[in-house]
Amino acid sequence: MMSDQTATGQGGGGKPEGNPGNPQGNLGKNLGDNPQAKQSGAVPEVSKGSLPACEAPGDTVDKEAGKLSDPAKQGPPPPDKDPGIHFSIGLEDCKTIVGESAELVCKLSKADCKGVWYKDGKEITGSTEGLTISKDGTTHKLKIHKVSEEFAGKYKFESEGRKTEAVIIVEDPPRFNTKDLEGFAKPRVIKTNQRAEFKIPFIGHEPMKVQWYKEGEELAPYVNCKIEISEGHSRLVLNKQQRKDSGEIKLKIKNEFGTAEAITSLVVLDKPTPPLGPLEIIEATSNCIEIKWRPPKDNGGCPITHYHLERNQVGRNTWKKIGQIPGEAHYKDTDVDHGKRYCYRIRSETSEGISEVMETEDVQAGTKAYPGPPSAPKVVSAFKDYITLSWVPPTDTGGSNILGYNLEKRKKGSNLWGLVHPPEEPIRTKKYDCKDVIEGMEYEFRVSAINVSGTGEPSTPSEFVFARDPKNPPGKVTDLKVTDSTYNTLSLSWIKPKEEKGVHDDPKGYFVEIRPAESTEWERSNSNAIIMTFFTVKGLKSMAMYWVRVIAVNEGGVGEPQELKNYILAMPPPVRPRFTDLKIKSFMVVRAGNSAQFNINFVASPWPEIIWLKDGVPVPKRVTISNTEGGSQILIASAERSDSGIYTIIVKNIVGQETLSIEIRVTDEPKPPGPVELDENVPFTVTVSWTPSPDEKRDDRLHYIVTKRDSSKRTWHTVADRIFNNKFTVCNIMPGREYQFRVYAKNDMGLSAPSESQKWLITVKKEKFTLVLPEPKTCNLERPPKFLLPLKLHSAPEGYECYMSCAVRGDPSPHVTWYRNNISINTDTNYLITNTCGVCSMLILRVGSKDTGEYKVVADNPLGRAECSTHLTVRE
Repeated sequence: MMSDQTATGQGGGGKPEGNPGNPQGNLGKNLGDNPQAKQSGAVPEVSKGSLPACEAPGDTVDKEAGKLSDPAKQGPPPPDKDPGIHFSIGLEDCKTIVGESAELVCKLSKADCKGVWYKDGKEITGSTEGLTISKDGTTHKLKIHKVSEEFAGKYKFESEGRKTEAVIIVEDPPRFNTKDLEGFAKPRVIKTNQRAEFKIPFIGHEPMKVQWYKEGEELAPYVNCKIEISEGHSRLVLNKQQRKDSGEIKLKIKNEFGTAEAITSLVVLDKPTPPLGPLEIIEATSNCIEIKWRPPKDNGGCPITHYHLERNQVGRNTWKKIGQIPGEAHYKDTDVDHGKRYCYRIRSETSEGISEVMETEDVQAGTKAYPGPPSAPKVVSAFKDYITLSWVPPTDTGGSNILGYNLEKRKKGSNLWGLVHPPEEPIRTKKYDCKDVIEGMEYEFRVSAINVSGTGEPSTPSEFVFARDPKNPPGKVTDLKVTDSTYNTLSLSWIKPKEEKGVHDDPKGYFVEIRPAESTEWERSNSNAIIMTFFTVKGLKSMAMYWVRVIAVNEGGVGEPQELKNYILAMPPPVRPRFTDLKIKSFMVVRAGNSAQFNINFVASPWPEIIWLKDGVPVPKRVTISNTEGGSQILIASAERSDSGIYTIIVKNIVGQETLSIEIRVTDEPKPPGPVELDENVPFTVTVSWTPSPDEKRDDRLHYIVTKRDSSKRTWHTVADRIFNNKFTVCNIMPGREYQFRVYAKNDMGLSAPSESQKWLITVKKEKFTLVLPEPKTCNLERPPKFLLPLKLHSAPEGYECYMSCAVRGDPSPHVTWYRNNISINTDTNYLITNTCGVCSMLILRVGSKDTGEYKVVADNPLGRAECSTHLTVRE
């Protein structure tokens, strides 16, 4: 294999040197193409890097001028002097790979010249192993048959004082043998849970980085993955592989000279996955069920050979094996009973095994599944002796093919439908010429589809059509006018065009078209023709200008449009501004710091100008005004006392104007009055006076309230209200009583804190009062014991608690003893006995048969004794 040689031209170290007659070497050859240069002997300037590799003996280089020169003379040699030899083709550097061949070639100007080859300064002889030196005329070759690293170096060829040099660079990148690579590329096919092994030898300069990849992800050693790397080969072992592990396997080797890759694939065979649904029912008739399904999502790496089918009749517990069918996912079951429902189990089979089962939904045989309705028949053409109609088949075919259609007609005003063809000859096409018509009559048509189950539902009727020859287009509508308008709508009315025999026929409908003033395109406002002679256009832009026209249409075509004479503005009819709130308030009180908001609603057309004033001047910037269609709002976010005033709204347009004023008072709870003083100018009266509240000057609606309290009642009550001065006289002051007064300031927000006076007292002379007490009598409360509430009879269920109680009195307090069957139980812990304030009680927590008997309570003190008894019965 020949090595890649780098074509470097004739400059640099690989160039031959020049001859004595041509000091510029190969540059002279280039100049030889130019006769003027030959005659003048001019030598072009060359860069330092373009100088020849070698110079002839006696030549020098003028480095400052960048030219070749001869010390004896300049210019070309005499014609009778032999110029000697020179290299017409010099050696070229080359790169080669270990194991491949390389060849160096140069060409002299004469064939009878001999030369010597050198490597790194040492002469190369013809007996050197691995090299061949040859000469063919003027061509000299050095061939290396199998390159190794020791052949890298600098080579030179020299002949009669002329020499040329080149460098051989030997590279050793990673690489594979072609046959090994072809064998490695063949897919590895294994069965599930088996082991896959990948191995390929390689060569290249060490060190080399070896990496294994699977589906683009680098593999690392783990439980089921083993990677071995040794000199000259690498091995990958994958254990217990599953179907999901199938994919691309890649070996990547890299060293300093390059990268090599080997790619193969791993195929893990397994049984297929179940077939896929949903089941497609091709036909389900009384004697046949034809079904279709989808192949498995994964065939396990092998083609599907068969499908295994089983069938079950719904309601039974047994499955009937239908057997194997070829690999096509389709089956027609003819062994069915009319009206029965069946479900199927389907398995897919490959050479690797049989899949899991897919169970289908129920399919009923012989169900009368009628087709759905086709589209409404469309009138293609109409003449006096026939009408042509067409329709679109139904989307729901009822699970079977459409066999034909029934077309019916009905006269306008009649309820009877009749077939237009013989019942036994349904229409096979989707288009029909109905000839069973009477000239001048108006008809409508409907169509129904037929399948194996029968005739389906009819379609919606077609439009009414006359059995007559085509009409002439209608004329212009008349009296087109605007009946109403708003900012977004426009209402129109017109009179239908007159019929002119042979020229214009009656219209069947109308289209309303509008065109904005800035546009040249007309737009239809109604997508379907309307039969009314009035219409409302919607979706207009407020205050925009529009041109409007109406076009009449019929079966004969479109009539001539009728336009309004002037453009129309999208706005309501002119209306003088008018406020619509009947019970609007003219006064508002707002607490300082709160927001003040007032809404005004009005009607006006066209859109009015809205102006707000405060006390006759424009409102300040801190007041927010929001205007909407039919309303305006004023908002003071955080009201201050300075915002008080009369706010006026002015609504005006080209028709007129209207004003409305609202007084807004911003205030707060008043500050209390100053100190309160009391003075008695008239006997039995008190004059209460006080210093005004600081808010009195700022609030003309502020007034005062006076309350009093005397020592006999101790409650406050109002004696005066709505006092607008700072003094009030209180009458009916009783001597000997102590009085106190409070004064409050009040405004629209409420009361202030009170200012309280000192206590006021009019003293009186008191008469001496003597109290005579009667002599005390002694009282003896001692008495013998007596039961106020005796014991009651008790009957308690066994296992439940029982509570007995009685009440006894006596002075001194009597001693109480409880007895059961005349035996004291005061110290028996089975009984809880208490005596509180004469109430004697006894509690038995769990009553048993042993507790049956007579219970007695004895109370005694030094003055006597009393007894009380009862009987307890325990029920089982």
